[in-house]
Amino acid sequence: MIETLPRMAAIAAGTLVSEDLACVAAGLLVHAGQLGPAEGIGGCLAGIVAGDIGLWAVGRLVGRRALAWPLLARRLPGATVEKAVSWVGSRLGWAIMGARFLPGARLPVFLLAGMTGRPAAPFLFWTIAAAALWTPLLVIATALIGQEFASRFEGAAAAAPAAGLACLSALWLARGLVRWRRAGGRLRLARAMLAARVSRLWRWEFWPLWVFYIPLVPWIALLSVRYRGFSTIAAANPAMGGGGFVGESKAAILSALPPAWVLPFVRLDSGDPDGRLEELLDSMRGNGWSFPLVLKPDAGQRGAGLRLVRDGKQALACLRDQPAAVLAQVYHPGPHEAGIFYYRIPGEARGRIFSITDKVFPVLTGDGVHTVEELIWRHPRYRMQSRVFLRRLGQRALRILAPEERLRLAEAGNHCQGTMFLDGRRLHTPELEGSIDDIARSYPGFFFGRFDVRYEKEEDLKAGRGFAIVELNGVTSESTNIYDPSGSLLSAWGTLARQWSLLFRIGHRNRKAGAAPSSTIGLLRAALRHRRHPAFGHLAD
Repeated sequence: MIETLPRMAAIAAGTLVSEDLACVAAGLLVHAGQLGPAEGIGGCLAGIVAGDIGLWAVGRLVGRRALAWPLLARRLPGATVEKAVSWVGSRLGWAIMGARFLPGARLPVFLLAGMTGRPAAPFLFWTIAAAALWTPLLVIATALIGQEFASRFEGAAAAAPAAGLACLSALWLARGLVRWRRAGGRLRLARAMLAARVSRLWRWEFWPLWVFYIPLVPWIALLSVRYRGFSTIAAANPAMGGGGFVGESKAAILSALPPAWVLPFVRLDSGDPDGRLEELLDSMRGNGWSFPLVLKPDAGQRGAGLRLVRDGKQALACLRDQPAAVLAQVYHPGPHEAGIFYYRIPGEARGRIFSITDKVFPVLTGDGVHTVEELIWRHPRYRMQSRVFLRRLGQRALRILAPEERLRLAEAGNHCQGTMFLDGRRLHTPELEGSIDDIARSYPGFFFGRFDVRYEKEEDLKAGRGFAIVELNGVTSESTNIYDPSGSLLSAWGTLARQWSLLFRIGHRNRKAGAAPSSTIGLLRAALRHRRHPAFGHLAD
């Protein structure tokens, strides 16, 4: 028999996906005698109120800052938003009560409530009161009437999201029509745009990150309850700030690894661009380096801001665009790159490779007829990330490639930058695992993360030699082999669920051994600071 607290926690986590369906599920468990009424109502109330507080906190912490973002500023006039904030602030109780019983109103109303700047106490009072009215009614009604009520409610609940999704899809496709009109009536290009836009609905590897992770939220919430807080993950890598959650210094991490395995680099602190360029040139002369080099933010994420520079002029332009610290690294031509996901359970002698991602860089081949832009739109995969490629290429997208001329569209080994990820399990050998484990154990306090490596020959990588580490990522690393186009969505979610379980388990053991993780609030603040941190430029070849 499952204990009361984990059971209530599971119900509370379920409300983060769908409040109403979680309440119905709790009512059915009460009806079946598998759950007490107090447990069902209490679990639902806890999850609902926690979700409401989360929305209010988002409105309070980032609401007004978010309105300054160009994307939102163009769509939400400041005067209109201020009027809405004022209305909610003057009628807080009625607004919260109405939002609780009016589908679709909760998100905007609770965000606006956070933006009012009023103390938290009135919001807490009204949101608890509203939830206390709605939740027992739904749970008890389901428990009394049972499956018949649930089936009727389920039909109504299913219709609302379907209708909303249909409206959103229509707006999304209508927005695409504007882009097709801008294509100047080129029918073939318009068809390619339409195909890319529609096929994104089922090609889940191109879904926005927040959409892809929604089903994992309840699982992560359950793990947080089991292991005494979300911040447990920060203890998985005591050697990294926040465990490598966000904003960690790439230079500091690479400096802790054996130099023989790391691509040579130098960190350029913030300061005068000309002075930093001279520092870079001095390092190049002193170490015998030559262009091209890779420049990227020392605290960047997902390949943002990475540039391949071929001379001092391009390097200076990058340094002018990025006032914060920059990592300048010797360029490894590859031609291959892999992401090697590693973990070691504290107390165990050896670590393991969890997965390997084989990265395939996008390359266009010219035909002497079509422009680069047209070739991108004609390609069934590249058109899915056309915005990334065309923004990066600029005017070069209008060039016509000669027959058989090849143009590499990306240098960053990141999926969001255009690189295709394949499952690289064929590369997994005992020799490679031994080399990676030796490297990882030489970094005291590191237990979980992904090595991004470049190499020339596959046989050398399998033998555990001939590769160079580009960077090492911490607790927010992904087992990126899940984005293999031949894989299934359910398999991807299952892999991530196992990855998060390992992460919490490792963090829990380290914390029991004395590691002091950052707080959840500290992790959130770090993420917000990093979000405001400017990354420079787009990838330039």
